[in-house]
Amino acid sequence: MSAPHSEVDLGFTARKHSAGTHMCLIFQDEKERRKIISKFLEKGLLEHEKVAYFADVMTREEVIKWLQGCEIDITEAITASDLEIQDSITAYCSGGKFVPAVMLERLKTFYNDFVANGYKHGRVSGEMSWALKGIPGSERLMEYEAWVNEVFKTHPITAICQYDANKFSGTVIMDVLRVHPMMIVRGQIVHNPYYMTTEMFLKEFSTRD
Repeated sequence: MSAPHSEVDLGFTARKHSAGTHMCLIFQDEKERRKIISKFLEKGLLEHEKVAYFADVMTREEVIKWLQGCEIDITEAITASDLEIQDSITAYCSGGKFVPAVMLERLKTFYNDFVANGYKHGRVSGEMSWALKGIPGSERLMEYEAWVNEVFKTHPITAICQYDANKFSGTVIMDVLRVHPMMIVRGQIVHNPYYMTTEMFLKEFSTRD
């Protein structure tokens, strides 16, 4: 069973980090994004972790083609169910709307399933630009991101949430920083000085117009 405080190799940095680390990658450079995320996914597969990727800008086929350059046989990883690739709207918005509680339960199920199936750990990454498409409930994304920190305390999944700074407003990006304990800066993991506890953020969030 995956231990809450065991460490995992993220692939793009030499230092290991605790399973259950919730990170944001706020990017402007697509080349840098692909380099970091491909190493993150590849290392998970090499370490016999359950890996999931939620694509928005890229199609499932484009993600597969992109990852073909990894050391791992991506086709075999998908066939063996080691790697799952879904479009973000399907992953996050069951029934055509985004409900934080539903997605949080899905994360718990993902954790329970990979533990039951003998995986060492589990990691996920999602392209968050789906939230800009006007899907009902998407305005609750930051509320969801805050609650993820609580879920990961009991169901430690290692996650990178990808936010394109060219698409999201400065206000949203600031909220992204407030709900992710760790951030990726120039390929390194750093403690986020803007992070707020779940309780503090949700209290503030609930008072907004």
